[in-house]
Amino acid sequence: MDGNEHEKRIGSGYPTTQLAKAFATSIGHEDADTRQRADERLHRWESVLRGMLNGVLTIGSRTPVAGRPAWVTPEVVRGGFATGKAMAGGPLLPHETALADRTGRPAQRRALFAHHLTEAGLADLVASLRAGTYRVDVPEEAALPVVAWLLGAGDREVALALLDEIGPYADRLRFAPVPRDVPAPDPAVVWRETAGEVRANLARRRPDERIEAMREALTVWNPFADRLLALWLDTVVDGRVAVRFDDRWRDRATTLLDHYERLATVHRRCGKHRRKKENLAILRAAVQDMVYGAGLTPRSRGLLQHAVDSMLRRRGRPGSPEHTALRTRQAVTGTAPTHHAFARLVGDRLADLSPDVGITDVAARTAPVRAGEQDAPAGAAVPEPIRRVVARGRAGTVEELVAAGVVPSAEVLARLVPRIAAAVTGAAYPDETLRVLVAATHHAFGNRRSLLLRDLEHQVRFDELPWVRAIAGHRHTTDGTRDDAGAALRRLGQLTLDSFPATVLPNPMVRQLAGLAREAGLGLPWVEELAADIFEGTFSGKFLTAAKIAGELLAGTLYERYYGIDYAALARIDDVDRRGRHAAATSPAFDALCLARAGTGGRCSVAANGMVIEQAQILTTHNLATLVTVGVSPAAGWPDLARRTFATAATLTARIQHNPRPLPTVKDTAYAWRQMLFHLSMPGVDPTAAVGLLWDDLYRQPPYVRDRLAPALDGLGHVVAGGGFGPDGTAGSGRRLLGWAVGRHWLG
Repeated sequence: MDGNEHEKRIGSGYPTTQLAKAFATSIGHEDADTRQRADERLHRWESVLRGMLNGVLTIGSRTPVAGRPAWVTPEVVRGGFATGKAMAGGPLLPHETALADRTGRPAQRRALFAHHLTEAGLADLVASLRAGTYRVDVPEEAALPVVAWLLGAGDREVALALLDEIGPYADRLRFAPVPRDVPAPDPAVVWRETAGEVRANLARRRPDERIEAMREALTVWNPFADRLLALWLDTVVDGRVAVRFDDRWRDRATTLLDHYERLATVHRRCGKHRRKKENLAILRAAVQDMVYGAGLTPRSRGLLQHAVDSMLRRRGRPGSPEHTALRTRQAVTGTAPTHHAFARLVGDRLADLSPDVGITDVAARTAPVRAGEQDAPAGAAVPEPIRRVVARGRAGTVEELVAAGVVPSAEVLARLVPRIAAAVTGAAYPDETLRVLVAATHHAFGNRRSLLLRDLEHQVRFDELPWVRAIAGHRHTTDGTRDDAGAALRRLGQLTLDSFPATVLPNPMVRQLAGLAREAGLGLPWVEELAADIFEGTFSGKFLTAAKIAGELLAGTLYERYYGIDYAALARIDDVDRRGRHAAATSPAFDALCLARAGTGGRCSVAANGMVIEQAQILTTHNLATLVTVGVSPAAGWPDLARRTFATAATLTARIQHNPRPLPTVKDTAYAWRQMLFHLSMPGVDPTAAVGLLWDDLYRQPPYVRDRLAPALDGLGHVVAGGGFGPDGTAGSGRRLLGWAVGRHWLG
């Protein structure tokens, strides 16, 4: 299929929409940093559309860029669209420029590639490998270190073959790692953001203009207003402001007017002094009329008297105890350090940390201000918003980060897992130097973003990288390494289940668990969440396998009865057939079963596709049954997990109220409901008692949540009591809760 056909099938609508959103933000957002990031997105989406239109990009292919092998890491934007750029390409990075300067080589990638193959260059690579003083940000950066290792191990022929394969791209891609001063930390230690990223986030915090305007009012304009008020109070006779003044008063007035001009030029954030109806503006205008004008009119005299009386009534006479106390409090507020100042102070505290690792001592870096530190008085506490920014850089085990609240979602957890999975993958290489290099490469590969693919093609796999294939002969899997991989699989699976019981496994986590299962020698199916807008009407054969595993676990349970599944009939399906070299095998019978259960009547739309995909998720339990098969079980027990999941479903339902676009929330609510059904169907759970507790929980919810979820809970209770749903998914006042619907959803 050529690029134009792919473009027709994929369409340019989504990229065009994303480009328009980026453009609107880049020109209209009030924050400069946000505009800059939007501008960068704009250019990436321009590259996508340009490549689609001129045929350079084949969206939907494993090799989206013409003339570039699949192993080259592509730049991928939201939705899996390749921009045409390579992550290992682009302008020379600072460390590459420094190497060119140091060696006297031209500042060109091919020249640097050649240097690394000299005796001195290879020696440097070997030294950094042994010391661990390097970083692999994209997988390609591990290629030349592998060459150096192979030559040292005597595998000259394999090393030369690898050079032949990557050599044609030496002029445009980085094949050497990034130098670093210290070895990488323990792979068991992970972090959400590096110290460098935290510092950058702190540096991007700008002064809040509203806060700065308030501070200016408190420290500049309020004291000036007091001076003007004192000037007029010196003229008061019998409680009334006089209108005749001597030269001394005029000199004071002139001095104040000159001072006002200087203040107004420098302090421009607060505009109250310019508003004609404000007391400060009235006092100043009256002084100006007396000094430079024709005096006060009856109207301006009345306004002046009202302003003076109002200020005295509200705050007292300047210099009085009550007025002095008020201004003292305001001065403390106005001179207190801002979040911007604290961000600068904490950023300075992080300056001594390596920028590419996490922060092991978050508490020390966010401790109260010490004597001698700038921007804040000693003893001042770092504000909570600044502490939260720093906390995202906390380094520790995954369990520690989850317990500390640094991991708010399964998606964030999935971003931490590659480092752990990488260590497991590297363990199969007996040579310690190679083991560390493989782990670093696998970690970088785990951050590779997935492409949008057609025809059930699979993403590029780790063992497809030429430099990984080159060292395959040095890999030795043992019972110990398989056991370690299985233990890591169960650890991460249980952590995900315990921490986020209402969330389907995100695709990045699914890929990591699948990799660990392969390392453990477990031939288990792990199914991804599919995109409804590009669904092709068929599922890979692993969906059928996953559904059969679910059937072995759930036959005869509440889950099977609630969703009306015949797992015994599903177990008899046996028609899986492979479609192509990189495409997955499929089962037409499983496809037909999902289509029939969805009841879409063959309609073709995103919503209809979503209904079919949801049925596959129901039949397979979207990896929950597979997790249980490998030994995962919740620490607090299945009933506790079910109630927590129900609480999430209720929280999501609350967000449907007054939501102009409720369907995504409805879908997430139904997914949480499905997770809950699975938890309730596990051994040791009494469904009748559990449903009673769920009713108690529902009664504690707001009325609009109760009204929406009551039909779903009615339906669940009906099934628990031995009943079932009709063909339309209803049972009396109860309803089966599904996420997708063609037309309006009853929950939304």
